[in-house]
Amino acid sequence: MTNAPTSLTEENYLKAIFALSEKEAEAKVSTNAIAARVNTAAASVTDMLKRLAEKGLVQYEKYHGAQLTLRGESIAKDLVRKHRLWEVFLMQKLGFAWDEVHAMAEDLEHVDHPELIQRLAEFLGNPRFDPHGDPIPDQHGNIAYHEELYLSQLQTGDRGLVVAVEQDDAEFLRYLVKVGLVLNAEIEILETEEYDGSRLVRIGKHKRTITEKVGQKLLVRKV
Repeated sequence: MTNAPTSLTEENYLKAIFALSEKEAEAKVSTNAIAARVNTAAASVTDMLKRLAEKGLVQYEKYHGAQLTLRGESIAKDLVRKHRLWEVFLMQKLGFAWDEVHAMAEDLEHVDHPELIQRLAEFLGNPRFDPHGDPIPDQHGNIAYHEELYLSQLQTGDRGLVVAVEQDDAEFLRYLVKVGLVLNAEIEILETEEYDGSRLVRIGKHKRTITEKVGQKLLVRKV
């Protein structure tokens, strides 16, 4: 085990493992899932997991997946905190669109200056969620999650408020803006198509047909 500094690539792996364990609600994540997340070969992931294990940042067992140690989780949460704070700053203070900020925040999250990040958080009013509705860990690593459902889980007659988007893909975010499915948009499920899971919804004054695929990436709070 070593306390050597982490590289940018190592940090991206820690963040990927954290995101997968957070999404799946499971401590251990598979090599294949990590490979898909970071867009690389499974063999390369295995090599990286061994390196992270040597540094005491993950617990890795062949064929059983990887789990962040407390130190690895702390680093991952710090990266997530910085990333999401920068997204808030870029959108609220510099006027970038929500489909533009993710890529820029990917670079800014690696700036290692705790005092800067603390002042940034205070300047922004210590926001709890980023522009995509994702929760921002506080300086102690605590995370306040939404109590939400996927839009695809709502039934005919249900009403909800869009609180988060699970995908940062710029093209997808631009599509959501086009159809009005932005944060805090009020929706009502008018019809549910049993054949393909699509839903006819009312968004404000407009009616739209939303596919199940889209519904599985939008988080809503029932009202």
